[in-house]
Amino acid sequence: MTSLLPPRLADHLCFNLYSTSLKMTQLYKPLLAPLNLTYPQYLLMVVLWEQEGLGIGELATRLGQDPGSITPVVKRLEAEGYLIRNRDPEDERNRVVTLTASGRKLRTAGAQVSQKIADACNMKRDEFEAIMRILDKLGSNLDR
Repeated sequence: MTSLLPPRLADHLCFNLYSTSLKMTQLYKPLLAPLNLTYPQYLLMVVLWEQEGLGIGELATRLGQDPGSITPVVKRLEAEGYLIRNRDPEDERNRVVTLTASGRKLRTAGAQVSQKIADACNMKRDEFEAIMRILDKLGSNLDR
């Protein structure tokens, strides 16, 4: 009777995604430190640089997280003076998040961070676009 052995660690897609994600997050740390942002805070700011006036639920949806994990991040960014939470005029129970002038000014520095990350990846545009398409497809497949 032969026993079935699992694939080697290097042959696990989940491990390759995990280890690459860790490397990417580590790459961001020194770039975000001067902005006084953590990686999760940076991602939330990227969403707000795209569109302000979103509620906590919408922010959570766009970041693929639950609202309970987003609220502490929003509160820390508010304490830093990068954003404010106001009551939604259409639904008093909800809060909408908008950037302050300081938060908007950070957008330029955020763009520079993105460029430095792209440079560190050392990939051609078509390689980058191919990886993004594949990851989007993988994410959609896993949502099913």
